[in-house]
Parts: sequence; structure tokens; C-alpha cells
Amino acid sequence: MALENDIQAPDFDLPNQYGEHIRLSDYRGKKPVVLVFFPLAFSSTCTKELCTLRDNLALFQDHRVELIGISVDSKATLRAFAEEEGYDFTMLADFWPHGEVSKEYGVFLDHKGFATRATFLIDQAGIIREHFVTEPGQARSIADYKTSLDKLVPVAV
Repeated sequence: MALENDIQAPDFDLPNQYGEHIRLSDYRGKKPVVLVFFPLAFSSTCTKELCTLRDNLALFQDHRVELIGISVDSKATLRAFAEEEGYDFTMLADFWPHGEVSKEYGVFLDHKGFATRATFLIDQAGIIREHFVTEPGQARSIADYKTSLDKLVPVAV
């Protein structure tokens, strides 16, 4: 079961598509973060979803929110995926230990070996303020992102 709102988001340290290590806690006190867990790079629904995010990147920038995609793919796979599709946002590899961060957030599907489609909006204090999860095979709506971002209230840290 996915983590609920109004709790501290678990910290993590994962490599991005370039091999640089990114910690969630590095954003605390600086800017909110949207974590977008997705099953697999290059799959049709994931590609469409992330292309929609790419095409609406200004929505996140206007809200001064860092957009981060996370999957169990390797950093090399995520780099190829991001380059092929023109994704200009951070992609993190929850590759090893396999799906560890996805499991911490309660969105790993053991029977499939990857995360379901889940989104967490984390404020500057590191608190989960909004989250939404879709059924397998069902893409998330950009309207859901907009609704969540519009609810985000700046936090004094």
C-alpha cells in the first residue's frame, strides 16, 4: 500500500541517468519534489506518460517543483530512454537493491518486479502532501498533477 499524505517521505540515494547520486534530502529547504514512479522505460504507456510530462514541464517549473522519474531500470537504460525521448528532467535508477525505494514508498509490485504508476508530491520540509496511484495499465492524467501542484503551499523550513 502506497505511503499516505502528511508523513515524512523516506530519504534515498539513487543514481540518475548520468550516474550522479541524488538524495531526496538534498531538496529539503530548497524546493518541493514530485516523484513519478513508473514501471519500465520504453514501454508504451510509460513513454506516453513521460512525454506528456516533458511537454508540460513548464507546469512544474512554474510551481518551482523538481520533477523526478523513478523506475527499476538501470541508469544506462534510463539515459538512453531520456535521450531518445528528450526528457529534460532527472530519471533515477531504483535498480539495485532491486526496487528498494519503490518498496519503501509502498508501490513495488512483487509479482511483476517493478513499481506501479504512483506519484508523490513532497514539500520543502520533506512531507508527502499529495499522492495518487493509477491501476496497472492506466496512465496518470496531467490534470491530476495540476490539481496537486495547485494545492502546494510554500512551507517555512
